[in-house]
Amino acid sequence: MHRGLVAAALLALVAATPSCSRSTGKLSPELLQQLQGEGIARRADDLWVRYSHGMGTLRGAWEEHRASIVVTGARILIHQNDRVLIEITERSTGRYSLRREGDRLSLRSGEGRSARSWAFHPTDDAAGWAKDMRGVLEKTAGAIRHA
Repeated sequence: MHRGLVAAALLALVAATPSCSRSTGKLSPELLQQLQGEGIARRADDLWVRYSHGMGTLRGAWEEHRASIVVTGARILIHQNDRVLIEITERSTGRYSLRREGDRLSLRSGEGRSARSWAFHPTDDAAGWAKDMRGVLEKTAGAIRHA
């Protein structure tokens, strides 16, 4: 009987686990057209992204998810298909920063207890990704206001 319970639990776990072959890069035709109009500088689908929140607090935690990232001349978009995880444009008023450590990039928003970060390893040219992402961050309303 114990084996039956273990087998049932494993089957339930496999059924509940999302398939790794599922892509996160699907965008609506309208959004894709907007991004193409802005000039897509970088795009990577299905990267492992580590999302951290509550940094520096007892409730701080992190999670890893597959996500897709698009960088244009005017926008940074981290998404899972139509679900936007973070979108930064020139109208964004928060504080943002980007840190590069080797081939790992960490995009941070907010300050103190409200800070959140999205860290990932681009598939190629981490320096180029960092340059393009910083170009967007420098244009945000928050960066201009805090300058």
